[in-house]
Amino acid sequence: MTRFSFRFLPFSQRLFLSVVFLFLSYAVCFILFQYQREKSFKSELLDLQLQNYNNQVYDYISDNKGFTVKDMQQYVTTHMIPNLRVTIIKPTGEVVYDNTNHNWESFENHNDREEVQEALMYGSGYSIGRTSESNEGEEYFYSARYYAPFRLIIRSALPYNVSLAEHLKADSGYLWFAFIICLLLLVIFYRYTRKLGMSVTKLQQFAMKADRNEPIDIDILQTFPKNELGEISQHIIKIYKRLHRTKSALYIEREKLILHLQTSHEGLGIFTKERKEILVNNLFTQYINNISDKHLHYTEKIFQIPELQPITEFLSQNIRQENFIKEEKRFSMHINKNARSFTLECIIFQDMSFEISINDITQDEEQARLKRQLTQNIAHELKTPVSSIQGYLETIINNPNIPKENMRTFLERSYAQSNRLTCLLRDISVLTRMDEAPDMVERETVNLSRIVENILNEVAMGLEEKHIEVIRKIPENLTVTGNSSLLYSIFRNLTDNAIAYAGTNITIKISCFREDEKYYYFSFSDTGVGVPEEHLNRLFERFYRVDKGRSRKLGGTGLGLAIVKNAVMFHGGTIFAKNRSNGGLEFVFTLLKDSTSAFREQGNIA
Repeated sequence: MTRFSFRFLPFSQRLFLSVVFLFLSYAVCFILFQYQREKSFKSELLDLQLQNYNNQVYDYISDNKGFTVKDMQQYVTTHMIPNLRVTIIKPTGEVVYDNTNHNWESFENHNDREEVQEALMYGSGYSIGRTSESNEGEEYFYSARYYAPFRLIIRSALPYNVSLAEHLKADSGYLWFAFIICLLLLVIFYRYTRKLGMSVTKLQQFAMKADRNEPIDIDILQTFPKNELGEISQHIIKIYKRLHRTKSALYIEREKLILHLQTSHEGLGIFTKERKEILVNNLFTQYINNISDKHLHYTEKIFQIPELQPITEFLSQNIRQENFIKEEKRFSMHINKNARSFTLECIIFQDMSFEISINDITQDEEQARLKRQLTQNIAHELKTPVSSIQGYLETIINNPNIPKENMRTFLERSYAQSNRLTCLLRDISVLTRMDEAPDMVERETVNLSRIVENILNEVAMGLEEKHIEVIRKIPENLTVTGNSSLLYSIFRNLTDNAIAYAGTNITIKISCFREDEKYYYFSFSDTGVGVPEEHLNRLFERFYRVDKGRSRKLGGTGLGLAIVKNAVMFHGGTIFAKNRSNGGLEFVFTLLKDSTSAFREQGNIA
């Protein structure tokens, strides 16, 4: 059998039932108490009336200095209350007179009667509804009094019939009055508990939604009753909404911070003062594994790495038991490991949490080295033509009688060196512009087919001198969005490079062999002498020469292929060189159809 539980009822009903139960319990007890008091009062009032009659009988006996049965019978008959029974009893319990039964000598001893015992003990007493054994079992209301002068107990009694019972009952009007009052109070209780219960129920629903992180309807504020609990509930919801908005804002800022840390170009690790991980990005893990030469399964083990011992000692010295410090504390160090250079910085925050940041400065150092090397190379490359020009001009100046033929030769050589110097400065300017201000380079729609055609027309004499055949497989009106000058430099430098170094009686093939949604794929190959394998990876380095003496003799600047690579990368593509299986060199490169959105990081340029 299933037990009914009040827990399944709404709070307002449970509150109402609880209040009703307590109220009805009190009301029933109070009504019963009052009912008994009223009944007792009526019984005492009837007892008082009978006691007055007992006193009259006693006064009659006292006036007559005793009584006889005949005289007593006459007195009782004369002064009798209807249905009244009068009994005179000795203190020993012996009945000496009873007006309703003349055979009183056969009565049992009345010493055990309740009213008789009370009369002997307290002077008077009464009992209700006891059956009379001497009068055919009829029930009576007895009232007795003990009169010490005559040592008699005078007892009067009325039959306890329906009329007397009704008389002794409490007034029914009182009960109806109490019932109506209780009913009104129940209605009032219901209204107040319903309002109170509605507030608590709404607050409970709000708490459950807040706990499950469900959306809270703003109209819920209008549903609370206009009472103190309703006002408190509204204030709680308003505070919650402010906290929720603040939490949402903090969550967004936290996600932004985490995203920033994860995409940062430095390794970042944040830890509690107990050295437990709070947040670690991928670069931090990679750098730490590189420094430790191990694959760490737990980030906390970084404090066991010997290379990080200075940071561990710094933390041990500065993180104490206090909860806060006045200002941040910092420590920096440098580590060289596995051909890479790292700078590490540890910051202890005011709450004793700390951050360790790791920066890989290998590339920065390499760039600094390359810049130094580039400066040296530029100085070296400029020195040769300047020295040549200076030497020829000094010879002319110092020898005024030099033959005109020799002077013309010296001037022609100076002019050739000045042209070489001009080309070198032009190429350096192009590379510098791509390095320093790529966003300033103009972009437009460029017809590659026309550019290649113009270049071949410009170098037609050189091609004819070395008996070079050109095969061009580029679709008509092939266009890209980019910089016309740089796209020209790609195909012109590759063509000049092939004419200068590939040899004679060769074939050059220029083709666009594939395209997709974003890129064109190009091949520039020749059937010449090729390049030794050990030089392929360095062809695009600035001022790198496979045959330094021959290259300078032919007038090259050493920057042509570097310009090609940077121009390709500027247009969002890649390029590599390889030797063909049947002889010759091939350059394979890609170009974005629209390089407007191409992004080139500083340092990608070789």
